[in-house]
Amino acid sequence: MSAPEARFFVSQRLRLHYADWGNPAAPPLILLHGGRDHCRSWDWTAQALRNDWHVIAPDLRGHGDSAWSSDGNYPMAAYVFDLAQLIRVQELAPLSIVGHSLGGNIALRFAGLYPEALKSLVVIEGLGLSPKLGAERDAQDFKERMRAWIDLKRSLAARRQRRYLSIDAAAERMRAANTRLSAAQAHQLTLHGMNENADGSYSWKYDNDVRMEPPPDFTTAQLHELWGCVTCRTLLAYGKQSWASNPALDGRAQFFQNCEVQLFEHAGHWIHHDCLDEFLQALKRFLR
Repeated sequence: MSAPEARFFVSQRLRLHYADWGNPAAPPLILLHGGRDHCRSWDWTAQALRNDWHVIAPDLRGHGDSAWSSDGNYPMAAYVFDLAQLIRVQELAPLSIVGHSLGGNIALRFAGLYPEALKSLVVIEGLGLSPKLGAERDAQDFKERMRAWIDLKRSLAARRQRRYLSIDAAAERMRAANTRLSAAQAHQLTLHGMNENADGSYSWKYDNDVRMEPPPDFTTAQLHELWGCVTCRTLLAYGKQSWASNPALDGRAQFFQNCEVQLFEHAGHWIHHDCLDEFLQALKRFLR
């Protein structure tokens, strides 16, 4: 597998990394990874698309080879700003975006704020909480939610980064978290997702503080309003074996102007890993 070129840009004083797969004369396509992941998670997808697209895969702040936030805070607004900055600096609009989980949530917010910048959008399980869980969250007292966020923030400050004796040991941990990964997939993802420590052990690149959900921001109703502003063709992808809720059944698809939902029977949350060939076939069809 050929490697992309490593590039950087500055957003809100942070030096952020992105993988550029070349072919700049082709239409631009951004691939946004999920939480506690990294841009090289898209290697297989990027390889399959690079001949027809100018594929760019950024590392979110606090992830991969991008800088960590100095105060350890990762609000959604900061992620959205970083995406807007990358698109502006590289003059990528109008473009297409594929986002997984957290990356999909970020892409949706950007698409609602700047609908004219998007030609098409693919979101892999990136709508956030199911309607049931969202209603339960919104019913909680705002003060109590904020206090719980502060308490959790303090507990994470005392948490040490987990260390692994080898890349193989970390890859085994990754396969335990997603049993659908092949040994080769897990090794590739782990290889690009770890730093070597001074004692020869290995730790994940992401900042532990990205585990935190951001402090209360948009309500569910406000998010639905933003989704309604997305005008481009939108594909919502969901895995049947995932913990996530299917937007075709829970009512969330109705908030989009031009949306289709595709369910992947043999996938969990990481559709682009669990059934790569099927995902690529659907993605190429939709992007065409």
